[in-house]
Amino acid sequence: MKNSHSSNVKRVLHQSLRKIFSFFPRVVRFAVYRSFVDCDPKPDKCLVLKIAETREELEACFKLLHDAYVGSGFMQPHPSGMRISIYHALPTTTTLCAKFDGEVVGTISLIRESVFGFPLQSIFDLHELREKNGRIAEVSALAVHPKFRKTGGSILFPLMKFMYEYCTNFFDTRHLVIAVNPNRIDMYESLLLFKRLTENSVENYDFANGAPAIGASLDLHVAPENLKAVYGKKASHKNLYLYFVRMKLLNILMPGRRYFTTNDPVMTPELLDYFFNQRTQIFQHLKKREKGLLHSIYNHPEYQQVLPPYISESDLPIRQRMHQRYSLKCPGSFAVMGTETMDVYELQVIELSDEGFLAHAKEPLPINVQGEAHVRLGSTERSITKATVIHGKRKDSHGIYGFKLIESDLSWRKLVGALQSGATHEDVDNVAQLLPVPVNIAPLQ
Repeated sequence: MKNSHSSNVKRVLHQSLRKIFSFFPRVVRFAVYRSFVDCDPKPDKCLVLKIAETREELEACFKLLHDAYVGSGFMQPHPSGMRISIYHALPTTTTLCAKFDGEVVGTISLIRESVFGFPLQSIFDLHELREKNGRIAEVSALAVHPKFRKTGGSILFPLMKFMYEYCTNFFDTRHLVIAVNPNRIDMYESLLLFKRLTENSVENYDFANGAPAIGASLDLHVAPENLKAVYGKKASHKNLYLYFVRMKLLNILMPGRRYFTTNDPVMTPELLDYFFNQRTQIFQHLKKREKGLLHSIYNHPEYQQVLPPYISESDLPIRQRMHQRYSLKCPGSFAVMGTETMDVYELQVIELSDEGFLAHAKEPLPINVQGEAHVRLGSTERSITKATVIHGKRKDSHGIYGFKLIESDLSWRKLVGALQSGATHEDVDNVAQLLPVPVNIAPLQ
């Protein structure tokens, strides 16, 4: 009881100080936040940053998050002692963790847009972001262990750098969005240069126990330039431009991938059952459409056994695709044969299936033409297929085009087979190794 009373007193005092600080001019507040920056280019070797993938790591992340949210008044205590949402069940969500001497001491989740959307899109207008190219992901579920909150960002800054590098190099994400309490938005605006969304604030955000929230976004394509303008002349330990963009932290363990996929799903049937059926009843309380969407995402027999009761496709409000699409980021080209010349267009394939693919192209492509697509599927594997451009849409200087396969090769079929058979990123690599190896792998021209 005494500890609880002391904690409440500290919380009230902290909130009072924050309220007083909020009356300072914006430029003063931002300068104060930036004065606290202390980014160590060589953190303690006991610190490891990685994707949370084991039951122990995920459970530690969810428990750390639960305690942080309960302590801040953003949720009521849950019997499981964990804070988990349906978004954590999706293959398009990645939970990052910071471990110090084997103990999880920090976590953050990245929720990329999918058929489930993401939490803040229900209350904030994202029209301006959607008008631009690039995928959107919500930064959510940030928590740092209490014993590391007063150590000058020794966990927070490495975790943020991990997030930045993962999103720019592995997660194929351009726009990061956040919904944070008004008394914490200054940190994201001043340090990371987030910009507020058009709708400034929401008085009651259900995802945070009805607390008010402010939405903001960060364009990772222009972030390096903006960070350099603000931090470029600062000392190295206070220079977030050098820290995020130039420096390499040996503490970060990026995922190993056989192919240029952009998701790192870790939820096995056992993990889904443990977190969403046994420890919580999240699956039981899903809406009819959500249950159907889960079945369309996890369409492997072993997953169907742990999902909520099956709903036939005719009962779903939105008919699901018959052919599953998979997210990638693969360089390539498309050659169209003319009567006397051959026109070659640079591509970046962003989705594929056994029927076709979607790709970005800087130059306008002709529609309803056949050609040959050369696509780098992984660091050592490429595919040469015949395809037809069936539709296209241009935004700004880029276009998104849909291709229908006429004839696929072994490399393409091998990758699709691995994606269809494996649900986690480890499964995909393991299945791919068992499938026939393509021949004549040569550098992509």
